[in-house]
Amino acid sequence: MSAEAPTIIPFSHGIYAIDTEFAGSQMMDASHLIVDSGEAAFVDVGSNFSIPILLAALDKLGIARNQVRYVCITHVHLDHAGGAGQIMRDLPGATLVVHPRGARHMIDPSALYEGARQVYGTETMKKHYGELIPVPAERILEVHDGDTLPLGQRTLTFLDTPGHALHHYCIHDSEAGAVFSGDTFGISYRSLDTDKGPFMFPAATPVQFDPDKAHESADRLCALKPRAIYLTHFSEVTAIDDLAAQLHGDLDAYAAIGRKYQAEKPDIQGIRADLKALFARRLAEHGCNLDDEGLEQALGMDITLNTQGVAVWSAKQFRTSTSTTKV
Repeated sequence: MSAEAPTIIPFSHGIYAIDTEFAGSQMMDASHLIVDSGEAAFVDVGSNFSIPILLAALDKLGIARNQVRYVCITHVHLDHAGGAGQIMRDLPGATLVVHPRGARHMIDPSALYEGARQVYGTETMKKHYGELIPVPAERILEVHDGDTLPLGQRTLTFLDTPGHALHHYCIHDSEAGAVFSGDTFGISYRSLDTDKGPFMFPAATPVQFDPDKAHESADRLCALKPRAIYLTHFSEVTAIDDLAAQLHGDLDAYAAIGRKYQAEKPDIQGIRADLKALFARRLAEHGCNLDDEGLEQALGMDITLNTQGVAVWSAKQFRTSTSTTKV
């Protein structure tokens, strides 16, 4: 798979998933393309190295560059928005649609890059992300909660959905009866599907994870009664009530682990061990039996990132409780 042969998964209602091949992986990170009445919009775009794949997908689908009206970034984490500056250069007629809290990071991505570098390290940034390209402010549209945009004959409604990040929105598609959820409705890799259906877990990456807000945002999406939810990691899921139950259960478990290690500097190793045990138990119950090596290979990076997110939240809880006690 490559830019010469992009992986495109067609769904109903003019929706396509395109495998961004982020970090050289397969079926881990999706950009979604919505096509309606000669107009198109991308939802999330992966990294700089994903952009040739997305452009090749347009070519394969017979969609001209000037037909892409919007590039919608659910939030500015780099597996979703790292390639935004590059693709905006390649799509000169498109508007970048961003949460108000994320717009400044698209105009000047230096702080965003440095924050990611502190999490991933310099070599990983070079290998998987490349240089972040600024987007001119006049090409950015900030969308607030409840704002709508037309695309062909359909309406896209933008919903402020914190919990994973404060700069996160989801999109409700009126025509498809579907939601594009970024990371708000969790992660569900197709490689972990069993006869029990998809396996779902929350994305608690640093630094703005908030389990209470994540519960509220997931409930808000479910209240829309969507026919399907399109996850960036990875694409269409339809058993919404079952997946929501998994998501809520894990959010409670994450919070319990965070409270267990609540401290100014939480025990990172302890949090990771508990999260890994949670994943191992849940996967076994789901009929996906992985040994330790298989678990690390399939979910090691997610467990590490979730560990960091839970640890940051845990430290915040400690500081809050200490401040309250002093008062």
